[in-house]
Amino acid sequence: MSVQLAVAILTKNEARHIGECIATLGFADEVVLSDSYSDDGTAEIARAAGATILQRPFDNFAGQRNASLQAINAEWVFFVDADERITPELAAEVRRVIAERSEAGWWVPRHNFIAGHQVRHGGFYPDYQLRLLRRDRARYDPARPVHEVVLLDGPAGYLQNPMIHYNYASWPQFHAKQRRYAEIEGRMLRERGVKPWPHKFVRQPLREFWRRYVTLGGYRDGWVGLKLGALLAFYYGFMPHWYLLRGK
Repeated sequence: MSVQLAVAILTKNEARHIGECIATLGFADEVVLSDSYSDDGTAEIARAAGATILQRPFDNFAGQRNASLQAINAEWVFFVDADERITPELAAEVRRVIAERSEAGWWVPRHNFIAGHQVRHGGFYPDYQLRLLRRDRARYDPARPVHEVVLLDGPAGYLQNPMIHYNYASWPQFHAKQRRYAEIEGRMLRERGVKPWPHKFVRQPLREFWRRYVTLGGYRDGWVGLKLGALLAFYYGFMPHWYLLRGK
């Protein structure tokens, strides 16, 4: 008999988070770790906590998630990151909707914590993620290797209870990850034949700052909202085109 609900976690050196994450997943019938050969004890901690371990060299996020969907034998797959925590209220809601509703997938809201600050505006809440999926009716778009997109065969609903996301423990961690994302985005722009026009180095950052700080209300988070608006304008608006220009 197939498992009704499996939680899948993509990992690479997540020993700091994985134990606490799995401790919140008791509502699942199975926890599966899709590990990219961690060397910090991540897989050992997860195995001791009762998780099934699958190991696969990392290519990109869409590829890793599609491989998990293919390997797991469950009607439903709930993708959870190692730095996320599932509350008892969300766990109960997940079990209820997969038992009672016909949707092919569910969007899950998130509370985001950045360098110790809960960020409530600027696009960081409700920050819906399409993570709860009927396994045979979902796959990830291979053309989107980062900030991956689900291709869902059927309608999706929206859950009410948020998961907790400790996405950046410090500002240096934030900078390192955003630089990596910007380089990937620059590579995607080049593959699509986009040209590094000079005006984009000005317009794109200004547009992103306005969107984050004004349209999405980042100003309501005080100095943290201002800092995030400026940094994301730089990393989302400027840096991808800089990497495109440099040919990286």
